[in-house]
Amino acid sequence: MRKLFRLYLLSAIALFSSCKALKNATAKDTSASAQSKQNQNSGNVIFLDDISVTPGGKSTTVSESSPTKKTYGSSVNTNKTFDDANASQMQLKYASLLNVPVEELSNTKLLFNIEYWWGTKYCLGGSTEDCTDCSAFTQNLMRDVYAMNIPRTAQEQYSNSEHIKTKKLQQGDLVFFENSRHTVTHVGMYVANNKFVHASVSSGVMISDLDDAYWKKRYKGAGRVLK
Repeated sequence: MRKLFRLYLLSAIALFSSCKALKNATAKDTSASAQSKQNQNSGNVIFLDDISVTPGGKSTTVSESSPTKKTYGSSVNTNKTFDDANASQMQLKYASLLNVPVEELSNTKLLFNIEYWWGTKYCLGGSTEDCTDCSAFTQNLMRDVYAMNIPRTAQEQYSNSEHIKTKKLQQGDLVFFENSRHTVTHVGMYVANNKFVHASVSSGVMISDLDDAYWKKRYKGAGRVLK
């Protein structure tokens, strides 16, 4: 009789422990699921130059093998399909961002490529959509937008371009920056209204202003690539 009672007691304890463990596991799973859902719906907003934007993904042509990047909104098609409707949206978007008339941004191919690369993180020696350095980024823009091949490094790009005065800068020209030893270590591409696009060490591919104190102090000069 005692053996039977002991058997019932052990079975009850095992059942209680099992139910409690299951309840705890279910609670954890539910909590994790809720947290995941909350994170997905949080829509973190990025602020730059007084423009607030919710990060959006690339179109299907930029898959996880070419990772999703932060962009200025996701309403514009950011792949390399340049149809008229998306071109108009892109012009309006960057006209606002650069504070220029829309008609100054007729090179929509450049705009689509900037949007395509936007937010790509910086890494020294990188040259892909996973990560890129400054000179690889300008090299890619020159090839894809202007069908021109330029050298790989910032110093080589400076040495192989026609040096021009800053006041004569045109869209597609290169702007160069130097370190304390007067060696060219950074390069970007001029877009409009004193603004240039570049792969920044701190923020990845972005647009900056030549008059910003940081860049003004390090500005080396401008260069034009000739065919």
